[in-house]
Amino acid sequence: MRLSLRFILPLICALSLIAYAVVPIVDTLTFRRFVNDTEIRSELVTNTLHDSLVQLLKKPSPIKIRQLFNRAIKDDRIYALGFCTPQGQIKYATSLFPKKIKCEPPDSGANAHGRLLQRRHGLLHLAYRAVVDDGKVLGELVLIHDMSFAQRRTSETQRYVFYFFIILGVIIAIVTVIVAQLSWKGWIRGLRSVMRGEGLLRPMTLDTSAEIRPIVKDLRELVRDIDTERRARDESQITWTPRALKEILHNELAGDEVLIVSNREPYIHVKKDGQIEIHTPVSGLVTALEPIMRACSGTWIAHGSGNADRESVDKKDHVRVPPENPSYQIRRVWLSKDEEAGYYYGFANEGLWALCHIAHVRPIFRSRDWQKYVAVNKKFAQAVAEEATTDDPVILVQDYHLALLPKMIRELLPKATVITFWHIPFPNPEVFGICPWREELLKGLLGSSILGFHTRFHCHNFMDTVDRFLESRVSRESMTISRKGEQTAVMPYPISIEYPVKWLKTQKAVVECRTHIRRMHDMPNNHLIGLGVDRLDYTKGILERFRAVERLLELEPTWVGKFSYIQIAAPSRTSIDEYRRFDSEVRELATKINQRFGQDGYEPIHLKIEYYDPPQIYEFFRACDVCFVGSLHDGMNLVAKEFIASRDDEQGVLILSQFAGASRELPEALIVNPYNIDQCAAALHVALEMPRDEQRNRMRSMRGLIQEFNVYRWAGRMLLDAARLRRRSRLFEDIESGDEDRTRFRL
Repeated sequence: MRLSLRFILPLICALSLIAYAVVPIVDTLTFRRFVNDTEIRSELVTNTLHDSLVQLLKKPSPIKIRQLFNRAIKDDRIYALGFCTPQGQIKYATSLFPKKIKCEPPDSGANAHGRLLQRRHGLLHLAYRAVVDDGKVLGELVLIHDMSFAQRRTSETQRYVFYFFIILGVIIAIVTVIVAQLSWKGWIRGLRSVMRGEGLLRPMTLDTSAEIRPIVKDLRELVRDIDTERRARDESQITWTPRALKEILHNELAGDEVLIVSNREPYIHVKKDGQIEIHTPVSGLVTALEPIMRACSGTWIAHGSGNADRESVDKKDHVRVPPENPSYQIRRVWLSKDEEAGYYYGFANEGLWALCHIAHVRPIFRSRDWQKYVAVNKKFAQAVAEEATTDDPVILVQDYHLALLPKMIRELLPKATVITFWHIPFPNPEVFGICPWREELLKGLLGSSILGFHTRFHCHNFMDTVDRFLESRVSRESMTISRKGEQTAVMPYPISIEYPVKWLKTQKAVVECRTHIRRMHDMPNNHLIGLGVDRLDYTKGILERFRAVERLLELEPTWVGKFSYIQIAAPSRTSIDEYRRFDSEVRELATKINQRFGQDGYEPIHLKIEYYDPPQIYEFFRACDVCFVGSLHDGMNLVAKEFIASRDDEQGVLILSQFAGASRELPEALIVNPYNIDQCAAALHVALEMPRDEQRNRMRSMRGLIQEFNVYRWAGRMLLDAARLRRRSRLFEDIESGDEDRTRFRL
């Protein structure tokens, strides 16, 4: 140890001094590069605007000049634009142009180099560019860039350099210690040989292959872990796209087979008027996973529920999708009416759905439903085994309908990597303990290699439940559960949506959407609209939102005749009594409110209990002023993220329930307690009167988050974790290949 320290301590001191000297230099050079880039961008923007601006200045048109400036500042880095007259007065400027900034004299040198201005919210870069026409100076264009991104990037660069030196120091220290130890052993052995009179006339050899082999394995594993950590740190630098996801599959999983298993299918074939139509279900699960399958080109195994599904498959029950550009295939699993009634409507929805959503509906558990649930999970497991072309595929199991499936897959395909994602909330042990088959469900889920939830809160609920009801070792530090020699990682993976959304490619401009939706509902052009998009489900808080609208009209009568709320409610699970009762309650309350406040054709609530395709829904998103997501209990809720993604005009207000998982990611929304009707009514009033600048600031921040944390990043994180587990599994198999009695680990 003392010998090792003699090598390591000077090394640490030297690396620390180098890092201390290098980090400020890197910081300065990085920031200088960003400033130079901003100068170049300022010149490019000026050249782009110059001719148009000259023409508008010749025949002064303030409105068109402001429109030209507003289009230019849609670039996220351009903070504001202004125009100075030759007399040194700011004549035209965008709304965020700081009042303290004055015009610079043309001979001040600012035209050439610009300058930096420190403000409370960050650093701004000011550039002054002359606007000249035929040698005559018409004024100066003042360009203000937001340099906060440069400060963030500079801080990240400092951090990466710091981490680089730490990792470099660790690797060099390990190699140094190994070399020092081997050298010391060799020197001592050689000295003893000399003392014995050996090795004087021939070179000494030292066979260390057996000693070094374990060290080499450990070193390789360390390098792999360091590389994984580096990639995790670099996640924020990846542009998460279908191509990036394919690269992860190619690089990290070496093109391994990917299967998705869910109850709901992404495309349904329905026969209508003698013709087969293809519908996309209204489902958050489909919204999230369909883009992933298009990127992965795998197989999606799902229940064939459409009345024309059988006519659309081949002999192996496969159909290629999407219809316009097939990139993956669906394998359909057929269920009888009796199986569907017991497994889906019975145990899954009357039982587990009500149990996991704390929405004051009593769960119903029947033995016959449980038997069907077990049988259908076995049917899906058999389909997975038939579709797998290798013995170690990556299988993504989706949601509470298939809680027993991971363990069944593990029995059929022991080498498979099973990633299970639970799309709804997971309750605490007291609530989950109500289920008569709680142990069987937990054992089924623990067949997963990785078990994912939307939030860390739900992860802890699951771990507490396992700790309560099963004999196992629960490690909250490593977020793993060990049971009978097998380990399951329990991780939070907040789900998201595709970005940019494919449905926006065919959408009309926001102004046209607003005009069309208002004309469709006989509303004047200045009429304000609130919107809700949900399945007709008692967990979505539809009744509470209607009461909030009613309360708003009571407290603020000025909104009567000026504001309406449109609720799109796709029919759901209509064979269940609770859903039929809820349907009647929703219709009755909407009618009551309309009768109370409606007058001269005005309706405060427009209830649409029907199916809408995604393009139609996105038109409503783009047309509304307020989107209200009022879930009483929800896993994530992707409607909130879809609304944000649809608003490329950066307008509109999101009101979001605190009981939706999305509220933890979107603090810029107006967060409400849906049970507090007065608070919800007040939030509606605030949203309807919110200034456009504040709307833009909130929406821009939320859109940035959705863009960075999109569905491809969600899938990529799970697949990267799966790749790490598969590498470790293969490593342990190599180590243990000589001892059949030892337990095989998957972590």
